Amino acid sequence: MQGVVEKVYERVVDRNRGEAEFHQAVREVLESLEPVITKHPSYAEGALLERLVEPERQIIFRVPWVDDAGEVHVQRGFRIEFNSALGPYKGGLRFHPSVNAGIIKFLGFEQIFKNALTAQGIGGGKGGSDFDPHGRSDAEVMRFCQSFMTELARHIGPSTDVPAGDIGVGGREIGYLFGQYKRLRNAYDAGVLTGKGLTWGGSLVRTEATGYGTVLFAQSMLATKGQSLEGKRVAVSGAGNVAIYAIEKAQQLGAAPITFSDSSGYVVDEAGVDLDLLKQVKEVERGRVKDYVDRRPGARLVVDGSVWDVPVDVALPCATQNELDGAAAATLLRGGCAVVAEGANMPSTPEAVAAFQSAGILYAPGKASNAGGVATSALEMEQNAGRTRWDFDTAESKLAAIMSDIHDSCVTAADEYGRPGDYVLGANVAGFTRVADVMIAHGIV
Repeated sequence: MQGVVEKVYERVVDRNRGEAEFHQAVREVLESLEPVITKHPSYAEGALLERLVEPERQIIFRVPWVDDAGEVHVQRGFRIEFNSALGPYKGGLRFHPSVNAGIIKFLGFEQIFKNALTAQGIGGGKGGSDFDPHGRSDAEVMRFCQSFMTELARHIGPSTDVPAGDIGVGGREIGYLFGQYKRLRNAYDAGVLTGKGLTWGGSLVRTEATGYGTVLFAQSMLATKGQSLEGKRVAVSGAGNVAIYAIEKAQQLGAAPITFSDSSGYVVDEAGVDLDLLKQVKEVERGRVKDYVDRRPGARLVVDGSVWDVPVDVALPCATQNELDGAAAATLLRGGCAVVAEGANMPSTPEAVAAFQSAGILYAPGKASNAGGVATSALEMEQNAGRTRWDFDTAESKLAAIMSDIHDSCVTAADEYGRPGDYVLGANVAGFTRVADVMIAHGIV
């Protein structure tokens, strides 16, 4: 990176020491912006880049709660309200032991551009806690969520900041959080959280949206080569919401997903994933991938190595950040992988991304390919505001249209700046210009 862009990145590293994931996310975006700044120097004026990489607001708070044995625990809560140029802050809450300020900052920064790509009028934010809901009783999760929301409630609202779920925050957690918010505010603000239950303001397709959207984006990329997902072998990482519904949509489009994973290992099912069994194990029983193997003849559990060791045509990393490194990328490429679409946020390391781009395969960064989740969250907000509810087909058709528009925006931006087929540059530039133009219009704020 050269000139003003490089100086902005150096300042980010100096002011946010030890936050490697945030540095990584900022660097990826800034590297894409050099041709934009060269062509349009006005984007470097008024400290616009410096303002873009600095959150508008960072909230860190204590979350005390009591477990079933009467022991008091103290977690740390976060909400990073990064950029509201396009609308209220929008982004999920993550409950996981790995959560810290740097992780939330990286996720919030990515959310700015992802949300901009949806063209749904939502800004970028993210939040969460280092609380681990795994293995906790419903009562313990409820008490934690109530304590967490007791502080968070003063910072959010339908026109201010609209959180959703992420890793560790599903329908159960959203229910407890909304119940406490309603109690504190004495108001039924259905639009303050998304990912709600269908009987109290939720939207059809929201559960499926991130996984569905990732696969739809992969299908759009293949279409530029005159191909489709029909008959393709697919590797999926993760076994949560995103992974399950990526598998479902891939199967609907004629592909053959054969893997999924969790922290205990990965499953290879050469006959094709039994989706009903996987949903039973993960969504109903909250079990582990081993439970699937125990009931599925022919499936095998691998506890060492990497899910990316399996030769496939398409890879859908749907677990967590930096799960796919340079060595894994090289293995995928040797195995014949020609398409990578990210269902998780920043799951590929810079070395992996470089390998994919050098090989010339179809590679989509998460801020583009996994934007279906937040896009459908915005659709849920729209339904809440109008006190209406769309049927499944209507909601899914809107999701498909948004994902198609995101794909085309990335292609157009990449072509305009002389990098046809570069979805990383396309996504970053298309998202950036939408946000930057509005920031300029709003003045120095």
